[in-house]
Amino acid sequence: MLDYKDIIIKHYALHMSGRQIASALGVSKSGVNDFLSAFEKCNTLQYPLPEGITNYGIAELVYGSCKNGGRDLSFELPDYAEIEAQMSNRRNMTLVFLWGRYKNQCNVEGKKFYSYRQFCDLYLQWCEENAESLHLNAVIGQKIEVDFAGKTFDLIDRLTGEIITIVVFVAVLPYSQYIYAEGMISTKEPQWIEVNNNALSYFGGVTPLIVCDNCKQAVIANKDWIEPELNKDYAEWAEHNHTVILPAKVKKPRYKSSVENAVGILEKGLFHDLEENRYFSIDAFNEDLWEKLSELKAGNLKGKNYSRSDRFREEQRELMPLPPTQYHYMERKTAKVSSDFHVRFDNAYYSVPKQYLHKQVLIRATASAVKIYDQAGTLLCEWPRATYRGQWMTNPEHLPKHYKGFSEWNSTYFIQKALTIGPDTAEVIRRILASRSYEVQTYRSCIGVLSFAKKYSKRTLEECCRQALEFNKTTYTFIKNSIPAIADETMTDADRRRINEEKNKGAYVMGSDASSLNHLLEKSRLLMDEVDEGGEEE
Repeated sequence: MLDYKDIIIKHYALHMSGRQIASALGVSKSGVNDFLSAFEKCNTLQYPLPEGITNYGIAELVYGSCKNGGRDLSFELPDYAEIEAQMSNRRNMTLVFLWGRYKNQCNVEGKKFYSYRQFCDLYLQWCEENAESLHLNAVIGQKIEVDFAGKTFDLIDRLTGEIITIVVFVAVLPYSQYIYAEGMISTKEPQWIEVNNNALSYFGGVTPLIVCDNCKQAVIANKDWIEPELNKDYAEWAEHNHTVILPAKVKKPRYKSSVENAVGILEKGLFHDLEENRYFSIDAFNEDLWEKLSELKAGNLKGKNYSRSDRFREEQRELMPLPPTQYHYMERKTAKVSSDFHVRFDNAYYSVPKQYLHKQVLIRATASAVKIYDQAGTLLCEWPRATYRGQWMTNPEHLPKHYKGFSEWNSTYFIQKALTIGPDTAEVIRRILASRSYEVQTYRSCIGVLSFAKKYSKRTLEECCRQALEFNKTTYTFIKNSIPAIADETMTDADRRRINEEKNKGAYVMGSDASSLNHLLEKSRLLMDEVDEGGEEE
């Protein structure tokens, strides 16, 4: 039942529109407007309301005896039990079609019918009230349910030892309970599109509906379930595959019960075997995951004489065909080739042919590949997309034969700069230059280390490099993280004044009396005198 008192107060006292009230209360706009229209026509009740009147009293006076529990009995109530049976048992059935049938029947019989919005609201209310007896029967080839598993795994970076989180994507066909799963180290939109593509390829077809959770990769807003706001890229993906995205109702897992059940089976079963292993690549993790999944799908369902694979062979014939080409999420960026012959994209570095040094290039990236073009649109090179932060992708043929002396960035340049600071800084730079397969991959780190001499002082950087050598931590990251604490101990007052002066260079500093009341009043008086003098001259 609507809160009639609140609606009346918001409309007449706060002057809110029906749309604003509906949004504030989380109810349908048509229901609010219908009540306000009926209230204005009521001759026995007006605003301000009588003291002590209740919502039921308002309903009785506004609607009379035609109200029962807050519902206007002059409207024909749909048979929601039959509607639920149609939605559960008939493939491709939609609420729009059933509402149209209900509306046409009411027109024939001369009865008032609910709007589509009210029809859906009442249907959801009916589903909530009948949750205990409601059973959503799976229809063959009707939908795919997708979600992330709650359990995550650890991936160890071989080079840095960094622990990266693996998130598992799960997709299931409810009729056959056939499961697809894949580990991901990034859940951004490109990777989300890619795993959805992989699921459709694995199933060999697509269903009319894709039921997803309300994750940010899929849904921007889902206030009322009926008209959710989808992520633009995911909506385009659905259109490309001739399917429809239907997000589950917020905090209602039974609307995607099959994938919830599949996640539970994985987490209580084969995930226990996987978590006992140590993984250093996502490919190795997925190989083990898919091997365990194959065993699961080949075994008979509990209490049945058939397996998921048996049912899937039946369901696969009912799937809609996939389009000739997959939908690819495409990121676009313009970048300048740096002095190390690389461009930076998504926290990774990709080499570019040497003749494009210091030139603008165009980057086009999918979830699995990065393509680099010149300004005319000619493809210069293609790389597999980096799999971890800070990864370098270098083709030796992109570098000049004598690249060490080719540009202003070279080992001699950095070592000479470091020697002006101190021997420990020079030794750190030498070690950084030798830390990678290709020297050019270290130039950015060298620039970063040397820049601290200007930000703090040469004395501070030299002391930080001495400690880095002592702990055998000669990396840019160690110096960046430790130098602020060292600066507090080594910097003099003169150093601090110099840094503050550089920060404030070019700034206009006002006197202490610039904002005083007397100063502002005097300035206003002078401006008024100038205006008066100008008027007299005219």
